[in-house]
Amino acid sequence: IGVRLVGSEMCIRDSYNTMEMVQEQKQTCKRSPITWVPTAYFAMGLPFVVLNMVTVLMFKGLGVEDKLITFWTSLILLPWTLKPLWSPFLELFKTKKFFVILTQLVTGVTFGLVAFSLNLPHFFSIAIALLAVIAFSGATHDIACDGVYMSELSTSDQAKYIGWQGAFYNIAKIIATGGLVYLAGYLIEQYGGGEGAEASAVLSANQNAWMIIMAILCVVMVLLGIYHIFMLPSGKSNKSADCRTAGQVMTELGNVLLDFFKKRHIVYYLFFIILYRFAEGFVMKIVPLFLKASRETGGLGLSEKEIGLYYGTYGAAAFVLGSLLAGYYISARGLKRSLFSLCCIFNLPFMVYAFFAFSQPESGIIICSGIVFEYFGYGFGFVGLTLFMMQQVAPGKHQMAHYAFASGIMNLGVMLPGMLSGWVCEQLGMWFNKPGGYEPFFIFVLFATIPAFLITYFVPFKYKQDGTLIEGERD
Repeated sequence: IGVRLVGSEMCIRDSYNTMEMVQEQKQTCKRSPITWVPTAYFAMGLPFVVLNMVTVLMFKGLGVEDKLITFWTSLILLPWTLKPLWSPFLELFKTKKFFVILTQLVTGVTFGLVAFSLNLPHFFSIAIALLAVIAFSGATHDIACDGVYMSELSTSDQAKYIGWQGAFYNIAKIIATGGLVYLAGYLIEQYGGGEGAEASAVLSANQNAWMIIMAILCVVMVLLGIYHIFMLPSGKSNKSADCRTAGQVMTELGNVLLDFFKKRHIVYYLFFIILYRFAEGFVMKIVPLFLKASRETGGLGLSEKEIGLYYGTYGAAAFVLGSLLAGYYISARGLKRSLFSLCCIFNLPFMVYAFFAFSQPESGIIICSGIVFEYFGYGFGFVGLTLFMMQQVAPGKHQMAHYAFASGIMNLGVMLPGMLSGWVCEQLGMWFNKPGGYEPFFIFVLFATIPAFLITYFVPFKYKQDGTLIEGERD
């Protein structure tokens, strides 16, 4: 019996040692985050930027009315606002990797369907429905991708690769609004839709060009999905880690939401979050249409190639530079001292488009410089709102969830004026007898910045710079 016990113990020890060796080998062979973090966040940024910006120019080239473009391309972004409401339920099914790959493949295939829809008689309705599917898929991808990043990387690695994360998200923005829009312009010229072409030839050229762009997006997203099958960390099954029922998740979500709306100053904070970007919501959808519109209708008459270069490439790069410099500015002065100046830097550059609408400059250097100036201010000032939500709105119990709710409300605050922007521009054009309505619209935008200045100037702070509560305040 003793011999058998000793033999069994030796076998157990051997098995245990073997398991340890296998685990050590797995740790040693674990892929570097550099092999998947850049590609995963590139895949996160691409669909959002295409839906938010690129489709505006696509539908403009295909002859859709401005008010329809602004309304529907804003509304389809709703899933990015509502995603905190279904994110807890993903924990009940499969792994985060599964949802990352599934959503990338679904997004890719749906972009392919959008390409096929552009030659159909009712292409706009069909394309919008398909883009709505992409929006839901993209928002779900964001949840799962952030989940993989946080669960698979240590705290030190998260800090180490946060720069890669942000860089490749912005690279996706530059490639989509710069590279793909420029390529669309080139293809339109190649298909005979350049300056001086007949309307029917321009429409046909736009159909062919944008079909190719959507097909490229299809291929890129599908390839990224296939790549991540092999390169993305597998993680553990959520079912083994989360035994909650859907009812329990719903109850917890309700409690988290209730806690959010019980926060001190929360009503003021919600108005602040919405109004800080209120004017931008109107500008975001109209500016590409204004740049593209003919000079006879009050626009600047730029080609897709010029828009891709000025707005999508140089402008996006200025946004990144502004964001980086704002971090140092706030670090040196503190958020409380900096916030009002950040609000001014964010909103005042919209004057550029009012100047463009009245003067209609023809110089590419002037137009590009104005766009770069506005985008730099956009990037610089946007950091102030982000940090305020992190440092004043989110702290306390359920910090991550409350930051997600604040971000969703911020997106809603941009989406709603974006939906109305085309109609407002059209009505102002009719009231003031201005073709296109761009001159009175950009004056209206300047008035729309006033609430942001007022609410920012008086916004209350609960926390000091070191994260402790100010005397007399509470969570």
